[in-house]
Amino acid sequence: MTVLYKADPVRGAQWSALFAQRAPDVPFRVWPDIGDPALIRYLVAWHPGDLVQTLPNLEAVFSVGAGVDQLDLASVPAHLPVVRMIEPGIVEGMLEYVSEAVLAIHRDLFDYALAQQARAWKPLPLTPASARRVGVLGLGMLGVAVLERLRIFGFDCAGWSRSAHTLEGVRCYAGADEFETFLARTDVLICLLPLTDATRGLLARRVFDALPTGASLVHVGRGPQLVADDLLDALARGQLRSAVLDVTDPEPLPPDHPLWTQPRVRITPHIASATRPDTAVDSLLDNLRRHCAGEPMIGLIDRQLGY
Repeated sequence: MTVLYKADPVRGAQWSALFAQRAPDVPFRVWPDIGDPALIRYLVAWHPGDLVQTLPNLEAVFSVGAGVDQLDLASVPAHLPVVRMIEPGIVEGMLEYVSEAVLAIHRDLFDYALAQQARAWKPLPLTPASARRVGVLGLGMLGVAVLERLRIFGFDCAGWSRSAHTLEGVRCYAGADEFETFLARTDVLICLLPLTDATRGLLARRVFDALPTGASLVHVGRGPQLVADDLLDALARGQLRSAVLDVTDPEPLPPDHPLWTQPRVRITPHIASATRPDTAVDSLLDNLRRHCAGEPMIGLIDRQLGY
């Protein structure tokens, strides 16, 4: 059951070495060294392109990342399972990034950065974490983990998703009927939604204006979910106070894009979280075992939902 990897070649070399150590009986190839296409049973990829069509005995497609929106699902035959990556390294990176971003907003570090540039010593009143209402859009693996971590700091936490959830210590909202209620109680909005037709362009004026005046945004979902002009307008009007963006549309932004120079926007180059080869290989091997045993694979997506 040969596994073919098609993504970053440097990481591919790391994956290859790990497979040799942990599963020496499983043939592992890194694209473009395919060998005999008929022997490939599993494809691990970021942008597989038309490669799927050239592998006649393929049994499953695995994304090397937590999302699958970069895959053209229409080009993947309906009988092939598509599996997103669920592994500890992705979760740990996201917890670090979002925790830092929320704490930076909570402790007014945008304001202090501006004060430092002006050489101004201006202490601000401290707000207890219990008085800061954090809301997470998306209650999948990452959203739940983020809320569990933020609760440790004492934040007033809530989450929203399409379907109903129950989480200890977290107020959960679900569906369109409860969306604006969720927004109205959220001082720091964290987007962890997958990119779908329903979430494309979601972070726009309607959402920003439904938040309390002076709210902030932490966007770690996907770039096309954000309407940049609406964000800039909300910041200019004071409706939003600050924004931390790890994803943009396009990536990277053009050098003259106004988001680069907005003083209350912090941009990072899609680095909030990344698949870690050592833990990702173990997760993939577990899924290969599950597939061979006829058991459900972890991270199997619903084609209708797109995640």
